Amino acid sequence: MLRVGVTGGIGSGKSTVARRLAELGAVVIDADQVAREIMDPGEPVLDEVRQRFGDGVLRPDGALDRARLAAIVFTDPEALAALDAITGPAIARRVAQRRSAVPAGLVSVFDMPLLVERGLWVREHVSIAVETELETRVRRLVEQRGLDEQDARNRVTAQASDAQRRAACDVVLPNDGTPEELAAAVDVLWRDRLAPWNDNLVHGRASRRPDRGAVVAPRRDWGQRGGRFVAKLAHALRDISAVTEVEHIGSTSVPELPAKDVLDIQVGIRDLRAADEPPFAAAMLEAGLLRFPDLTADSPHPPGSDPTGWGKRVYGSTDPATIAHVHVRETGSAGWRFALLFRDWLIHQPAERLAYAAEKSRLLAVDDTTSTYTEAKEPWFADAHPRAEAWAARTSWTPR
Repeated sequence: MLRVGVTGGIGSGKSTVARRLAELGAVVIDADQVAREIMDPGEPVLDEVRQRFGDGVLRPDGALDRARLAAIVFTDPEALAALDAITGPAIARRVAQRRSAVPAGLVSVFDMPLLVERGLWVREHVSIAVETELETRVRRLVEQRGLDEQDARNRVTAQASDAQRRAACDVVLPNDGTPEELAAAVDVLWRDRLAPWNDNLVHGRASRRPDRGAVVAPRRDWGQRGGRFVAKLAHALRDISAVTEVEHIGSTSVPELPAKDVLDIQVGIRDLRAADEPPFAAAMLEAGLLRFPDLTADSPHPPGSDPTGWGKRVYGSTDPATIAHVHVRETGSAGWRFALLFRDWLIHQPAERLAYAAEKSRLLAVDDTTSTYTEAKEPWFADAHPRAEAWAARTSWTPR
């Protein structure tokens, strides 16, 4: 089951996106609705809110006076944090219950305004931010919800900024046009990415890169995409005590370097045998990753050296829009160290980075078939290995 998070500032139109996803077949859990439910009369959370903020936040009939509470918390960051501390765990528990009840094979959508603020985006396979100009949002809140303009601005500024949402979310949907334009953008996203991704998860298919033309010019978003992938995978593996770190490696981790549009990620693990245990496999599957069982080792560097320490496990992503290969290597092993060394060496040595880019271009001009290109790079790595080691010795480099 594909997990999708939908977020956006108040008045941005995120609920419109969630409704359209429901019409397309997703099951939507609305955090705002859950938040209202846990504050119903008789709910223990409402009593905690009354104790913290006083009887004045209740109406004469015992129900929550939402406007009174909003006036308190949206002008006082400490009060807002206190409210979040009370309501957040209760909302999370109820949302988890509802998502666990979503039938297998359906897309699960979490409509959550504070997805970024609470760091919950790391739990989703893909997060969508709906973005709208500030003044448009304020106008919508005043005209459509009847809020006072200052109240509307207080609520907007109490939430994450557009830049923070862009950094955390995989997809940004602009919503400064018509509702029909927004619905059309959602339809395209569903058709081209969400539905195929869910289908890959249901049927156990990893995404595949094209065999030709896979190497592209440097892309500015590789660093952010890699960072998000690392954060999500680290969250998925948080209970696997043998895991030491998750790192973005490979050519897409090196700025200004042409590369296959594939994120290479390394998971360090204290004992490679732990990667064959059911808890690790379950965590990787939960993250939407499928194992390539035939890939169990790297080619040793330099060629002909002891193959001990070059074993690994390899997983592939199921996202049709972001192909990723996750290399699980034993922390401290030769293969683990080599991956980190070459990344850092190329980042800090511009001349070597340019030389590698030139070699990539030369090989692609001969044959841009992915398998041929990958094999043809091995002699360059063999020649470069001593230079990388010399740099490491000269700079006292060690893997972090």
